[in-house]
Parts: sequence; structure tokens; C-alpha cells
Amino acid sequence: MTIVTDPPRGSFRLSMLINDTRYRSMTFQAIALLALIVAIAYLANNLLTNLAAQGLNISYGFLGDPAGYDINQRLIEYDSQSSNARAAVVGILNTLLVAFLACIMATVFGVIAGVLRLSNNWLVAKLMSFYVEIFRNIPVLIWIIIIFTIMTAVMPAPRAFRGDEPEATMLLGAFAFTNRGIYIPAPIWGAGSMVVVATFIASIVGVFAYRRYATNLLYETGRLLPMGWPSLAIFFVPTIVMFFIMERPVSLDMPVLGGFNFQGGIQIGAPLIALWFALSIYTGAFIAENVRAGIQAVSKGQTEAASALGLRPGRVMNLVVLPQALRVIIPPLISQYLNITKNSSLAIAVGYADITATLGGITLNQTGRAIECVLLLMLFYLVISLSISAIMNVYNKTVTLKER
Repeated sequence: MTIVTDPPRGSFRLSMLINDTRYRSMTFQAIALLALIVAIAYLANNLLTNLAAQGLNISYGFLGDPAGYDINQRLIEYDSQSSNARAAVVGILNTLLVAFLACIMATVFGVIAGVLRLSNNWLVAKLMSFYVEIFRNIPVLIWIIIIFTIMTAVMPAPRAFRGDEPEATMLLGAFAFTNRGIYIPAPIWGAGSMVVVATFIASIVGVFAYRRYATNLLYETGRLLPMGWPSLAIFFVPTIVMFFIMERPVSLDMPVLGGFNFQGGIQIGAPLIALWFALSIYTGAFIAENVRAGIQAVSKGQTEAASALGLRPGRVMNLVVLPQALRVIIPPLISQYLNITKNSSLAIAVGYADITATLGGITLNQTGRAIECVLLLMLFYLVISLSISAIMNVYNKTVTLKER
């Protein structure tokens, strides 16, 4: 006996949009979408009406006006006569820089702390637990201020490097650690330098390709190839050989003390360092918990079986545990990367010129275009967050369990 709960599609009636389970969900979604559109249209109309009553309008012409302020930390050419749009671009690049650096370092801290927290050594496990609990339960803004204060108070001033018997000296004659930041050598790109850079990039790709080949060979045949020294050889040897073949096209511009500060080289400002390290160690504590949870999600029988086959603990972790743990680690890791990007907006607390400090701070105050600036800020963070999510979701799909 066949029971038909829904009438055939050929006899469609308007009432089926509510009563028929095949159309009900789409009907409710269409109603919700329509209500959302009406609400947004009402708010936009209300905004435009109020602006018109005040003699104002929404305009982005201010982006072409001179900014009128300086930015110390910048990745592109900029001065006070540059446009507000260029100042915003400088802020965007600064935000992406600190977010990228913090994501890498937080991942390193998190993986190390997460693995060591499961160590059989009682002292190591407790130290990692102490690190996780301390940094997870104190706001990141406080860590930013603490690190910035310590750096500006403890590090020597540039004048300490002056004289026949200076109070401070440069590390290896090339690195200066001061209360204004760290000064490092800057590369000078000569003719043929791009060939060396291309070789270096190809070497990095070669390292990943070799390690992938060695892993696949191990899984397919059980043959174990060395990972350490071949990876180092692929990473360094081709670039060094090409460097000398092209007659050393890359040289270094060393920082030199001149006047009241160091000249030449690259300056990594104290605000950038404070923000970078604070975001890294704070978010690293959360990532450590994600890593610990991912490792503990792997059945203990997996490690016991691998150990019974004679694999060393390091090999068991790299070849058996972590590949399976990544399926648990990656989804919350995406959220931590998003948190790093959004928490970088706290940079204004230490004077780091990110997009919030430039477009959402100085430019907004000088031009009075609050609505336009806030809308651009919202769009920027939305695009960056969606981009990070998309990239990490692609990687997440590569580590998910492939079912037949």
C-alpha cells in the first residue's frame, strides 16, 4: 500500500506554498529574504533622509584629498601630501602584514604548546598548561600594552650605541635592538636578482614536493626516505649556487647610527613588534587547545599500533597522529585566524597605523565622513574574513576523510 503525503506536481495550487512540504521551506526563505530587503531599504532611506535634512550626503570624494598626516610604518611610498585613499592603502597593507606574521607565529606557538602539553614530562606539561591558562584568560589588549611598555622601557635608546665604549652594541654588527624598534639589513636588488628570487621560490616548492613524494612512497611501499637533510639541501643549495652564478646580485644595506637614529636598513617599529607578539602568544594559547583536542581525538590504538611497527615517537606524531588530528584542528583554526585579523584593530592602542587607525581614525576625524569611513572599514574586514575562510576551507577539504 502506497501512502502519498503530497499531491502530484501537476496539480499545483497556491495553498501548497504553505501546506506542501516540498515548497514550504522555500516559501519561508523567500519571506525572510523579502523582510530583510525591506528592513535594509527602510534603514537606508531613513539614513539618506536624515542626512538630507542636515544638508549632508554620502560622498567618497574625500579619498582624493591630501591626507595631511605622516605614517611611520609603511610598505609603500607615502607622505603627508598623499591622498586619503593612499593612506587607507598603507593602513590595509599594515593590517595584512601584522595579520600574516601573527598567523604564522601563533600557529608555531600553538602547535608546539599543544603537543608539549601532552608530554609525559610533568614539568613541561604543567608549564604549557600555565602558558595556556595565563594567556587565554587575560585580554589581548593588556598583552599588547604590556609588551609595548616592556620593550620601550627595557630596550636601549639609539644614543646608547654611540661612542667608543657604547652601552649597547649591534648583534653581529647588523641587527640593532632599540626602544624604537629593531633595525635589520635591507636587501639591495641588483641585475639578475629576480633569477635568484625565482630559484628560492622554486626551492620552497621543491621541498614540499619532495616531502610529499617521500610520504606517498612510505605509504605505498613502506620505504622510508630521509626528510631532514634532503629538505635543507633543496632549500639552500640551488639558491646559493644561483647566487654565485649570477655574480652575487643581492647585497645588503646595513643600518648605521647617524644623528639621533639609525639610518639605512629596515626598521621594524616597536608598535608592530608589540602587536605582532601579543597577537601571536595570545592566539597561540587558543590554537594550543585546538591542537591538544585534535591529538586526543585520535584513537590511542593508532599510536600503539604505529609504535608496535617500530616507528619512533616523532614519526608516529608526524605520519599517524597529526594527519588525522588535522581534521579536528583546522575548523577551529580558521576562527582563530579570523580573530587575529579582527583583533589587529587594537593596533591604535600602541600607535600602529593599521586600517582602523588611518581610515577609521585620523581620516574619519579630519574629514567628518564617519558613515563612509565605517562602511569602507566594514567592507574591508568582511572581504578579508571571507577570503581567509575560503582559503582555509579549501585546505580543510584536502585533509578531510575521503569516504568511498
